[in-house]
Amino acid sequence: MEKIYGTTIRQDGLMKVGRKRWELFYGFGKDNDNDETGYNYRQVFSYKPTIEEIKDIIISQINKNIDEKILSGLVWKNMPIWLSSENQFNYKAAYDLAIQTNGATLPVTFKFGVDDTPIYHTFENLDEFQDFYTTSLAYVQQTLLDGWSEKDNIDWNIFS
Repeated sequence: MEKIYGTTIRQDGLMKVGRKRWELFYGFGKDNDNDETGYNYRQVFSYKPTIEEIKDIIISQINKNIDEKILSGLVWKNMPIWLSSENQFNYKAAYDLAIQTNGATLPVTFKFGVDDTPIYHTFENLDEFQDFYTTSLAYVQQTLLDGWSEKDNIDWNIFS
């Protein structure tokens, strides 16, 4: 699905806009909270899609949005945190080892931020490391819950 900018409202539905043209609209979002307008997702078809096709497309978009939000949506202490699977594994391994050794493996340093402006942060004590780790876990879990809720609350009848 592609983002179509300029809307102020959510416009879920399937519309016939020509003899052989159907447009599927789903969702509403803004790139920044301060923006006056936002976007809907749109998929164009040269035929009327089945409800199964519509479900696949929308669920795939929601999954993609969840993955992107987990990957790059967390900010901890004003630092953007990149939560790739590899980084999540590295954070868990370092945290588990720090807990098991009662902090003997600290300090530990991670690279946060973005590639062109990296921020190197050193965890000196367990309390701060625990705050970071539990915050990142809670963030991932809440993002997943939000995605599951979005999927559960779709009224598929409006796409018929």
